[in-house]
Amino acid sequence: MGLNKLFLPILLLISLAASAQVRWMTLDKAMEAQKEVPKKILIDVYTVWCGPCKLLDKNTFGNPDVSAYINENYYAVKFNAEGDETINYQNNTFTNPNYDSSRSGRNARHQFTAYLGVTGYPTVVFLDEKGQFITPVVGYHDVQQMEFYLKLFHSDDYKALKSQTDFTAYFKNFKPLFKS
Repeated sequence: MGLNKLFLPILLLISLAASAQVRWMTLDKAMEAQKEVPKKILIDVYTVWCGPCKLLDKNTFGNPDVSAYINENYYAVKFNAEGDETINYQNNTFTNPNYDSSRSGRNARHQFTAYLGVTGYPTVVFLDEKGQFITPVVGYHDVQQMEFYLKLFHSDDYKALKSQTDFTAYFKNFKPLFKS
């Protein structure tokens, strides 16, 4: 009996820790999953040498509120902007023909990175429920900033923002709920 009382809190902590992680998948799997259950796709475009990318992973995507929201409302894709993965998207195949496996730091830019219009790392790219490009969001974002973008795109509120003034007003009225 006493042993069960000990294991229950441990199992609860393990469960909470597991739920605090984003369930990453490949773009192919995300596009396939959209056919069954339509959700938007979030693509974390990173590089192995990028310090802010590592901070985004740890501080923002590692946050239980952020990861739970992503897991519930998005298909999450992790994409190495300088990797050698083959990407199939919009009837195109993207590779990294100049990838050099002997390099440990910076590498050649992947064709898909250029196609997405990524200009810096990290960048989070949002796709709609049909896999159509919405926009990239460049740079490191903390928990509340990421909450803003996650909810803006998930709710489709971005479609009503026609000017910088609209965006500024929306941002000013946004009330973050996620804990840092």
